Formats: sequence, structure tokens, C-alpha cells
Amino acid sequence: MKKFLALIFFAFSLIAPAQAQIHDPVKWTTGVKKISENRYDLIATATIDPGWHLYSQVVPENGPIPTLFTFKPDKVYKLVGKTKEGKGVTVNDPVFEMIITYFDNTAVFTQRIQMEDNAAALIIGEVEFMVCDETKCLPPAYVDLVFKIPAGTATAIEDLKEDVVEEKNLNPETFSLTDTTSVITDTISIAEENRTASSSADPAKKAPQKGLWTIFIIAFISGFAALLTPCVFPMIPMTVSFFTKQSKTRAKGIRNAIIFGIAIILIYVFLGAIVTWLFGASALNALATNVWFNVIFFLLLIIFALSFLGAFEIVLPSSWLTRVDRQADRGGIIGIFFMALALALVSFSCTGPIVGTLLVEAASKGGIAPFVGMFGFSLALALPFTLFAAFPGWMNSLPKSGGWLNTVKVFLGFLELALAFKFLSNADLVLQLHWLEREVFLAIWISIFATLTLYLFGKIRLPHDSVLTHISVGRLCLGLLTLTFTIYLIPGLWGAPLKIISGFPPPMQYSEAPYGVGYTKVDNIGGLGDTSEFPEGAHLGPHDILSFKDYETGLAYAKKVGKPVLIDFTGHACVNCRKMEERVWSEPKILKLLKEEIVLISLYVDDKRKLPDSLNVVSKINGKKLKYIGQRWSEFQTLKYKANAQPFYVLMDHNEENLIEPVGYTPDIEEYYDWLQRGVAAF
Repeated sequence: MKKFLALIFFAFSLIAPAQAQIHDPVKWTTGVKKISENRYDLIATATIDPGWHLYSQVVPENGPIPTLFTFKPDKVYKLVGKTKEGKGVTVNDPVFEMIITYFDNTAVFTQRIQMEDNAAALIIGEVEFMVCDETKCLPPAYVDLVFKIPAGTATAIEDLKEDVVEEKNLNPETFSLTDTTSVITDTISIAEENRTASSSADPAKKAPQKGLWTIFIIAFISGFAALLTPCVFPMIPMTVSFFTKQSKTRAKGIRNAIIFGIAIILIYVFLGAIVTWLFGASALNALATNVWFNVIFFLLLIIFALSFLGAFEIVLPSSWLTRVDRQADRGGIIGIFFMALALALVSFSCTGPIVGTLLVEAASKGGIAPFVGMFGFSLALALPFTLFAAFPGWMNSLPKSGGWLNTVKVFLGFLELALAFKFLSNADLVLQLHWLEREVFLAIWISIFATLTLYLFGKIRLPHDSVLTHISVGRLCLGLLTLTFTIYLIPGLWGAPLKIISGFPPPMQYSEAPYGVGYTKVDNIGGLGDTSEFPEGAHLGPHDILSFKDYETGLAYAKKVGKPVLIDFTGHACVNCRKMEERVWSEPKILKLLKEEIVLISLYVDDKRKLPDSLNVVSKINGKKLKYIGQRWSEFQTLKYKANAQPFYVLMDHNEENLIEPVGYTPDIEEYYDWLQRGVAAF
């Protein structure tokens, strides 16, 4: 559902008129706060439009462009320490494969200075930053910041507080000037209220909880899987029989069964709420990117997997069950609730590892994900008890208990074992230890699923398995499915992208051999044949597509070979540019067009190489001298195409006229392929 809605949204957002527009989602205001006689805090506040996010000052190498502050040197002041920033949202970015912090709505940055005297001063600074939303990134922007320090700024802090509170009609009990906010400013702005409101809210509520539907669906499926375990399945007829026989009327039996189902949901939802409350949504977000969090969860999942495989059973103290059983005999709604609690305790050896795994996965998402996960799990667990009580005749269609229940349990154990290594991989990626590189990870998964295949085919027996004289058709089909998946994984060792499991193994570049084990590049690059024909100024782009980083050089080559030009306005730190290259350009039919039918010119708007002195380019937009190559391409895109977002694709002829309307982020493969074909045909 999520992907379907996303495709509809993207298709709608990529209508031609929406492509060519100039985005300006960040507004900056400045302020000054007096700390002591000669010390001040320079405060820069970014107000960010909804849906966009601004990156932190600290970003790992090869990640997005960080926010950077520079201050013009002056004898009247000196910087004290580094620029500080507020608390942002920290995530494990699936595209960059690294831990990244960004800001939504509002970001406050503070630089402390030491003044030489109490004279008035103008302090000039500049902020370089990049912002992205779900479909595009903007090129690095450079904004001048001016901080005015009046002469003799010795006004009492409390006096300033009263003035600001009165002017802005704020609550004096909750408003504090000791926060990193503007006190003396030319633009006493609404940023204070925005920042205070957003800082008092949970950061996880600000972070888009895009994974909640995914968590719910996975949890719902897991709930049905838990039903098919030896601890739960036999209890369905027993529990339903109790309600139908003990109730005086069928209607009352159905009512009691519904109450029983609701009680199950409440118990598990309460568990999810407890986890969220104990850790806090913001703590869960932080834990998800923590090395020890991932290592501990790896060990927990290994324990759960070994339990399901039959090494031991995870059981709760028998005294707990005894006490709950006594309460269940009381009857009425209270008795029904304790019956549901008894079911949860009795089945814990089977449901515990599943619930634990769900909570681990949900905690890695942060926010209210544990709550949502437990609701999905308990809903699936409770539905059969309620439905079979309402329609007892359906009981005859249930298969009988037997050894197949343990097979389900073992199958889940293998899945948990595979999932465990994802958390270990996260820790390895953060520490950059290169212990669990892509080839090693895939080798482990191949081994796990190959062993699971042998188990399903009856070649391996585990401690609690019954003697097999034959395997069922269902078990055979499941074995064929895991065998197919195992064979699918094997080419990944030689560099296959493995899109089905994208996001689970480490990225391609995090491997022993970036092009795959034993793989060497062939000479046929970009349809050129002999590499001696490699044109001047060209380089190998994504998937070894022949590409140019200079507009004039690429256009001259296109005229020479008689092919149309694809201008790719991109960025080294553009998330959605990487998604397009990895998931769309890699499609064989699209890759064939890009290599054989067009000339690709990739213009990086965040290229930080200095412009040559011979190119004394002054911006036609703001009159400033351009410093970097990326600024030149960004201005070129803005002036010629009235757009400043990336990715942005233009197909043009040798007269620099568009062959087809430009497009931006287009994740639909068929839509992008059709766009390319129509453009090439127009040439």
C-alpha cells in the first residue's frame, strides 16, 4: 500500500509544470545573546518548510553536504569554541548506508564570541547548507548572516525577557531566555515560538513515521505465524469450546469470545506501550543508530532463533501462571481478561521470540512503532479465537495438531537467525570494521537458507521433530521457495544487485571487491569497444556509463558521434539521484539506452572544486562571484530551466533545444523508460 501510494504521489508530482520551479524552503534569521561583559552568543535560526530537512554540521564522509558556518575575521572579536547546534533527528540512512542527523521545522545554531570592548560591531558570517525532501535535493546554498552588536549591551536578561514576553504574548512561566534563542535581534522572529514548541515535543513525532504501516503489516503476519506454533494452535479449539459450552446462549458465547479477543489485544498493546514509555520515542531513535544497541539485539535474536530451533525453551516462572489461573476462575469480564493473560503466558515459549523480534525491529524504527507492532501482532492472534467462537462449524476445517507445528517453529527460527545478522551488519557499518562485508554477509545468508532448504526436504532433523516417512506438498513447495531464494542470492557474490533484498546486505561498495568476487571489468565500456577510443574529458559514471562532467565537452562529443544529449543535474550528496542510478538506471533496457543511444552529461551542483581563475563568473541571480564549479551548474539549471532541484533530467538536441519536457525524480521504471524512448525518437 505504501509503495502504491508513493508511486501515485510521485507520478502526480512529476507533471511537467511542477518540474520547473525554484524552491526556497529555508529562511534564516539572526540574533545575539549577551552572556557576560564581553561574551556573546551569535544565534542563527533556520525555519524549514514542512517536508524538507536540513543536515547537521557533522556528517560522515561521502554523505550529504553538512551545514557549515564561516565568520569573517575581524580584530574586534574572536571565536570561542565551535558552532553548536540543537538536537536533530538521527537515522540510519538506507541510501547512504550511514548514520545521519538532520533537522525538521526549525534548527538553531549558536557560536560564542569574545569581544575586545563594548563598542558596537557588525559581525559577518556565511552558512553553507543543503536541504532535501522525499523526492529531491537542492544544490548547496550560501547565505550571508549579519549579527549586530550594539554598543554597551548591558541590558539585564530579565528586562529583555519581559520585553520579548510582552511583545510576543508568550507564557512567561515557560519562556526562558537561557535557551538558545534570539534576545537582541534586528528580526525578533517567530522562530522562538516554533523552536520552543518543537523542542518540547518528542523528536520522534517530528520525524516522519513512514515505516509504521510496514511494521503493522509485518506484525500482523507474525501474529498469524504465531498461531501456527505448537504452543498456540492447540489452544484454539480448547478456548473456543470453553466459550461455547460455558455460555448459556450462543450470543453470550460470541460476546465473551469478543471480550477475550479484545483482552488479548490490550495485553500486547500494553506491552508495546510500556516499551515506548520506558525508553521514550527519542531514545528509541537514538538507540537504533547505536552500535551496542545493534550488537545486543543481534545476540537477542540469536538466542530467540536457537530457542525456536530446539536448543532450549524460553519459559516464564510457573508461579506467574498459577496466580493468573486462580484469577481466571473468577468468571465475568475480569475472569475472561485473566484467561487471555494465561494464554499469553502459556504460549510465551513460542510467542516470546516472535514478540521480542518484533519489538527489536519496531524499536529500531523509533517513535510509536512498538505500540503499532504489538497492535498488529495481537489483532492477528485474537481474530481466530473470536471468529471460530462466532462460527463453531469452521473448527472442522482446521488441520489437526502434529509435527507440522514444530516445522513452522523451526522455519521461524531460521528467519530470525538471518535477521540477526542485519543488526550485526549495522554495527559493523557504523564502526567501519569491514568484518561483515557484503560477500561475507551473503555467504552467511546463503548458508542459512540452504540449510533451511535441506531441513524442509527432510534431510536434517532437529531435537523436537517427529520421524518423517514423507514430506507434505506444502512443505515441498516451501522448500522449493527457499531453494529458489538461495540460488537467487548466489550471484550476489559476483556483484549482482539483488534488488529483492535491497537494504539488508551491506552496500556494493562495502565489499572485498566492489565489482564482485573474481570479477574484472571488460573492455567494452559504454558501447565503445576498445578502451583506446575513450574520449577526452569522459569518465565512467554509474554502471560504467560513459559520462562527461563538463557541459561544453560533452556537447561537442555528442555532435561528433551524432547522438542526443541527456543532461543529468545531480549531486554527490543527492539521495534521490543515487536511488535513480541504483534502482532505475540499472534496468537492462534503460541501461542499454544510456550506454548506446545518448551522450550523458552529469553536472554536479555540489561540486566543491574551485572555478579556474580564467572563469571569472558573476552570478546573474545575486551578483556574487561564483566560487565553485557546482555553483556554475546550479545557476545554469536555474536560469535556463527555471528549476533548482535534483535529480533533474533534460534530453536535448545539438542546438540545445529540449527534445521532450524535462523530468525530475521518476522512480517508475516504465515511466522513465518511456520518457527516454520518446526523447530519443524525437531526435
